[in-house]
Amino acid sequence: MSPSLEPFRPMNKGMSASDVLAHMTEHGVQFLRMQFTDITGINKNVEVPKSQFEKALNGEIMFDGSSVEGFTRIEESDMLLKPDFDTYRVEPFPSEGLFESEHGRVARLICNIHNPDDSPFEGCPRLTLIRQCERARKLGYEMMTGPEPEFFLFLRTPEGDATTETHDEAGYFDLAPIDLGQQCRREIVLALEKLGFEIEAAHHEVAPGQHEIDFKYDDAVATADNLSTFRYVVRRVARDMGLHATFMPKPIFGQNGSGMHVHQSLFKDGENAFFDEAADDEGVSQTMRWYIGGLLAHARGFSAVTNPLVNSYKRLVPGYEAPTHLAWSMRNRSPLIRVPARRGVGTRCELRMPDPACNPYLALAVMLAAGLDGIENQIDPPPAVSGNVYRMSARERGRLKIKSLPANLGEAVEQLDKDEVVKEALGPHIVENYIQAKRTEWQEYIASVHPWEVERYLNKY
Repeated sequence: MSPSLEPFRPMNKGMSASDVLAHMTEHGVQFLRMQFTDITGINKNVEVPKSQFEKALNGEIMFDGSSVEGFTRIEESDMLLKPDFDTYRVEPFPSEGLFESEHGRVARLICNIHNPDDSPFEGCPRLTLIRQCERARKLGYEMMTGPEPEFFLFLRTPEGDATTETHDEAGYFDLAPIDLGQQCRREIVLALEKLGFEIEAAHHEVAPGQHEIDFKYDDAVATADNLSTFRYVVRRVARDMGLHATFMPKPIFGQNGSGMHVHQSLFKDGENAFFDEAADDEGVSQTMRWYIGGLLAHARGFSAVTNPLVNSYKRLVPGYEAPTHLAWSMRNRSPLIRVPARRGVGTRCELRMPDPACNPYLALAVMLAAGLDGIENQIDPPPAVSGNVYRMSARERGRLKIKSLPANLGEAVEQLDKDEVVKEALGPHIVENYIQAKRTEWQEYIASVHPWEVERYLNKY
């Protein structure tokens, strides 16, 4: 990246359409990407040229919703893109091999989806999260959350196709030259910082070719926006460096999979509602206990959202540091939920089951809904577990009434279909389309003949 070009810092919150237009004009922006996600969390966009900027900023750009996963039927396909001006950023990426191409710079705005009559579209994932945040706000709470997304970097073939061949054999926190992903991580961090991220740490993870980059927590909607942007940046930078980045939860058999631990807390009147200095449980408030109780009560119901792929459940197996049992603890990393040691404003719980393939808007929406249900119905969690849940026998877990997560996507979808709290959070449109899509995915998987079966059975039977 050219050192002569100053990085673009994010604009202040409370921007208007005229602020955005003035900034694009001043900085030579020629194209504007109107970004959104489908119900599976895949980033989509409609790009408009400079001549259409005012129309785009007025929320008048339409697209065919029938072509997007889980949106609308063909007879009711027209949808409107309504931009959130606070998400305006100018991209720091090369264009055609140069930082600034002859075609000028590209900016982006993250959008909500509306119907042609301007009403909010109930199938919009971002609006689904916003509705849950409004529900929390009516109860006096604001969700603050910080994720820890992991990903793999793989080599490409000479033709550019992705492989599962890692480019290093490094392990947890290893240094270069063993960690060959260091330079790629640095380029990712620099690009993210130009987009306004506050990066807290970047390091090699446990498995060869596996990495983690952590950014500062924020409110739920901003965090979901950042996760969508993060996945785009990681994949884009890796591609530009000749690598393939994937957020697939378990790409390599026998190695740790990629998770996305989600730290979360509720703030009330500017104070962390999860902290109570006078509480017996090391400063953990009753509100936090109820929130944890809600997460545990609905974890089986929302796992199809936080862990959305057939492949997700290849990660959620014993032996690879991924949680499989519904328990919580102080500091202990083996249960589903951990309470880190920090107190005061940093008091939080860490949900360890989600993976980075999830739709961030829907995942945060169902987590928040579960936690709020715990608070509203005062769901006390079971006693915190101090022992290693991984090493407990089935009898011990039974005695402690510790249940397990769904074993596969099919079971997870059935649990989702039974959980009224999670379904209400998603809304009938998303529930119907999401369950249909995931049932189809599961049926296709179980009907397929996999290489393992051929290798195991072809000559034997």
